[in-house]
Amino acid sequence: MGSGKSSVGRLVADALGCPFIDLDEIIVKKAGRSIPEIFQADGEKGFRRLEKEALEKTVAKYAENTAVLALGGGSVTLPGAVQLLQEKTLCIYLQADIDTLKSRLEGQTEGRPLADEGMADRLAQREPLYEAAAHVTIDTTGLTPEEITDEIIISCL
Repeated sequence: MGSGKSSVGRLVADALGCPFIDLDEIIVKKAGRSIPEIFQADGEKGFRRLEKEALEKTVAKYAENTAVLALGGGSVTLPGAVQLLQEKTLCIYLQADIDTLKSRLEGQTEGRPLADEGMADRLAQREPLYEAAAHVTIDTTGLTPEEITDEIIISCL
């Protein structure tokens, strides 16, 4: 959360002339409810179940085509997700320190059930998974979305 997955993902997709897919949007469309509503009714476990299904189907759907997929921050915690991302995608970890992430989220936490004080702990727990899933890591600290996009294109093409 706050790494730039959605904004940078759209820019990379535009640069490559391919579709941009936001996994959260797929989940919301399939569930017919917002993410906060899913969390409230089904809890995080219910959300993760929907997320796992959406991830697996989306990766399979675009296996033969180029697309940019923005994952939720917790996607790597799903059983089998790290292996799926390593084997079937070119996974890019947009890394930033916790202060940078929090500053990017200022005033934008509504509708984000996990944007709270536990963010630093979650990042510390998830970072090894992000690193394990990633083929490329880009330090986004101090970079604009356009600069991050350039770094991705230079690193991956």
